[in-house]
Amino acid sequence: MKKHYRIVDACHVPVLAFCVSAFFLIYNNLLWIIPVGFLFLASNIFPGFLRSDVKNDRLLFSYHGCVVLCVTAATFPIVAIYYTTVLYAMLPENYLPVIFAAIYVVALYTVLIANGIVSIYVTSGQLGVKWRAMGVLFALIPVLNLFVLGKMVSRVLREVDFETMRHARNKARSDEKVCATKYPLVFVHGIFMRDWAIFNYWGRIPEELETNGARIYYGEHQSALPVAESAKELAARIKRIVAKTDCGKVNIIAHSKGGLDCRYAIEHYGIGDLVASLTTVNSPHRGCLFAEKLLKIAPRWFKHRVAESYNKSMRFLGDKTPDFMAGVRDLTPTPCQRRDRELGIPEGIYCQSIGSIQNRALAGRFPMNLSEPYVKRYDGENDGLVGRNSFSFGERYRLLETNGRRGITHMDMIDMNREDIKGFDVREFYVEVVRDLKSRGF
Repeated sequence: MKKHYRIVDACHVPVLAFCVSAFFLIYNNLLWIIPVGFLFLASNIFPGFLRSDVKNDRLLFSYHGCVVLCVTAATFPIVAIYYTTVLYAMLPENYLPVIFAAIYVVALYTVLIANGIVSIYVTSGQLGVKWRAMGVLFALIPVLNLFVLGKMVSRVLREVDFETMRHARNKARSDEKVCATKYPLVFVHGIFMRDWAIFNYWGRIPEELETNGARIYYGEHQSALPVAESAKELAARIKRIVAKTDCGKVNIIAHSKGGLDCRYAIEHYGIGDLVASLTTVNSPHRGCLFAEKLLKIAPRWFKHRVAESYNKSMRFLGDKTPDFMAGVRDLTPTPCQRRDRELGIPEGIYCQSIGSIQNRALAGRFPMNLSEPYVKRYDGENDGLVGRNSFSFGERYRLLETNGRRGITHMDMIDMNREDIKGFDVREFYVEVVRDLKSRGF
């Protein structure tokens, strides 16, 4: 793709440098304010909008903000050299015009920087709270503010390029319907969450799959129950989906405790004939020793208070009979290992599992950055909650790892933070998982 827009955007540098350096032209002849004002307005409005490969308006405004900031930064040395030369000749006698010139320059740069900052703050999905906060905290600290601004612009540009590439990739394969499986998908959440319409537990993943032809349903079970109770609710839900759609079977993709619930539902609640495949994602099939230790250490009054507060809150949010403590206890090694032995791998159902490793605690997002070191003490390498020895189940198992500090956390696997992780494209990963199910005839 020919990137003529970059040449056009670069042309804004001399134009903007002229506008910022035009104070003495306006000071000597007020009529200059008309062409200078027009050019300055154009330099605020038009940068970045000629990039035709960006199809999303939000991303286009993000790119516009980055270009405005980059063009503004590029004018700094030009403007500095010009005013240094002029002021050297004028000072100290003509100090009043110099003061006015300084006010003029600061005002114009304030408008430009505000334009760029607001554009990326409002539209970027990848800046996150941390970088937005840093931008505010270091805004008035020389040098450091430029460093932070550079990091922010770089992050947003990567987002624009990545999303543009993703859009082009989906467009190129749109006729293939690579995620149009024979049987629909049922996504099953883990403990302490629900399937809400306003906030999808699975982040951007369902939309990406549907763009590529997938049909998706959700487990819609309560947030915290013993495995047997959650399994009962899931079994009833799957029976309703099959009866309503006449699809015959479903492909289940289950995260965390959801994987344990689905295994139990298949074995004990008569839905084995309704399930074509089961994919568990970061599920603790052999339990979490960390959870067991935590339950032993925590005072009884504290556990009672937490459970009571949680259950009350979730009843308000839609759960009928939430049971915090029962849900947590069913994730400890003893019940998990017993179920793992008893349930085994169901016949006639393609079963696979996926796990991931968080490399360094501080590189992850809250709360995984806090829990990882403690989980590691008892469960070894982990994703922030579940140790690597608990992930494997079924005839195929994949452990996902990345180079560098970040790694892939328990929540990254469901795109909870809507974050693009270097070395791991979570949306495309699920596209490949579902594409594989389709190739297997499911």
